[in-house]
Amino acid sequence: MWTRIYAIFIKELKQLSRDRMTFAMILMIPLVQLMLFGYAINTDARHIPVALVDFSQTSQSRAIEQAITATQSVNFVARYNSIEEAEQAIIQGKIKAVLYLPSDLTRRLFEHSLYNHQQINSSMTRPIGQWIVDGSDTVISSAIRGLRNMPLDEISNRPIIQKAPSFAVVQYFNPEQRTVVNIVPGLVAVILTMTMILFTSSAIVREQEQGNMEFLITTPVRPIELMVGKITPYVFVGLIQVVIILSVGFWVFSVPIHGGILSLLVGSILFIAASLTLGLMISTIAKTQLQAMQMTIFILLPSILLSGFMFPYEAMPIVAQWIAEALPATHFMRIIRAIVLRDASILILEYDAIWLGVFVFVGLIIASLRFNKTLE
Repeated sequence: MWTRIYAIFIKELKQLSRDRMTFAMILMIPLVQLMLFGYAINTDARHIPVALVDFSQTSQSRAIEQAITATQSVNFVARYNSIEEAEQAIIQGKIKAVLYLPSDLTRRLFEHSLYNHQQINSSMTRPIGQWIVDGSDTVISSAIRGLRNMPLDEISNRPIIQKAPSFAVVQYFNPEQRTVVNIVPGLVAVILTMTMILFTSSAIVREQEQGNMEFLITTPVRPIELMVGKITPYVFVGLIQVVIILSVGFWVFSVPIHGGILSLLVGSILFIAASLTLGLMISTIAKTQLQAMQMTIFILLPSILLSGFMFPYEAMPIVAQWIAEALPATHFMRIIRAIVLRDASILILEYDAIWLGVFVFVGLIIASLRFNKTLE
């Protein structure tokens, strides 16, 4: 008995050593997980992109900007001349918040000084400024709220004891700070990534294992036609999943859907096609369905962890952000949250929409070329 068990043991070891893809996955999956969780994943949001609307244009306003920047919690990446421009930038996702400093900033600083010296009552004390925050991301909005009690003594050139918040905070899109409002649209991206890539990652391999490849070779179907035909049915499956997730989110969890149906449809189709195309490319590389499944898992982990679903994109190191930008899920995460939560149009999300479209086009060409090589 032990001799037979040993013989099977040696046989499995040799077979594993010859399967380079499986052996690579054994090494790469734990390494990728370790790097993602240990290096790239960070719940402490830092260097959040924000904008400034400064109607004061004084030395005090510049001192406030420098003091806030020194905290390293935010980076002022833009300046706008009106609140309306800044609000539009928040809707587009260019910034996460805007700091508004009024024209009477000097007077407000003086009021804070008098209040803290008990020379006026609290009803006469106004905030020196206001943060307008994209509240759909609860981690980001919590980090911004932490800046509302900034020390003011150095700015006002007189000692001030903080008895009242320095800044008012207004949260758009999710004033109740409900996490589910941010999670449900993100789940659309995560679930579509999982199911769409799984559907097509073994498509070509399955044809080979079932003996249908010879039949496909003899037909007049060209490779690009085969690839498009493979993904088309699943586009409708993906749209059904989008409807189910958003409907349940609306009726069960009271997640509002502010965006237009057409924008939501276009964005969803682009991402579904991109995910299916990614699965096809995996299928042309893998030799067996097991390898296709292993490669799918290898793609799913970064897609979920680096897309901004669980952890703020802004909190990731630059290298992790570069990897995230190469994944379709990252771009759709921005699109779906912008449309559903911020009533954005797909027309103002042109960067992410064009990126997904280019990914589909290039991916289909790569899959077709690799399929040609397989035929040879």
